[in-house]
Amino acid sequence: MEIWIATGNQGKLKEFERLLSFATVKSINDIPGITMPPETGKTFSDNARIKAKALRAIKNESWVIADDSGIECEGLNHLPGVHSARYAGPNARDVENTAKLLKMIDMRSATNRRAQFKCVIVAYDPAGKEYVFEGVLKGTISKDIRGTNGFGYDNVFIPDGHTKTTAEMDMAEKNKISHRGAAIQQFIRVINP
Repeated sequence: MEIWIATGNQGKLKEFERLLSFATVKSINDIPGITMPPETGKTFSDNARIKAKALRAIKNESWVIADDSGIECEGLNHLPGVHSARYAGPNARDVENTAKLLKMIDMRSATNRRAQFKCVIVAYDPAGKEYVFEGVLKGTISKDIRGTNGFGYDNVFIPDGHTKTTAEMDMAEKNKISHRGAAIQQFIRVINP
């Protein structure tokens, strides 16, 4: 089975490849010259749908999936949310986004560090039917950067019931509890009932 992922993010792609190890996983990196449309949606599902539809227009004979995910912090009125990848600016790197997040929490809500990772996956089957899956991982924001595994905000996010950040976990441990892992498991139940 071939599954196409509407991402060029190498961290996400590695997670998808591990979670979908029973399939041949391809991404937009395998299509020369493709440019994905801007993520202009107001919600994670809006942005995932934009990406999934764009890839489906090219790869309509296979399963196509796209996710949009990010971190939502209670003390910051659920920001950065859909702006997680661009929180410190349009071309911000993970380290810049993370630094801004820690600074904003310390300034605005040092006592409320509750947060959640959220992932919404929009999938299209070869016939064009749309499916939507959502996964959430609740936790807290650490006071400092810890760990080198993962990407995005993994090095400041401590899942509930754990003492390590998701960047201090190995990939197998993280995938068992992750927001993306939860959404992908729902997808797997549809394609392998």
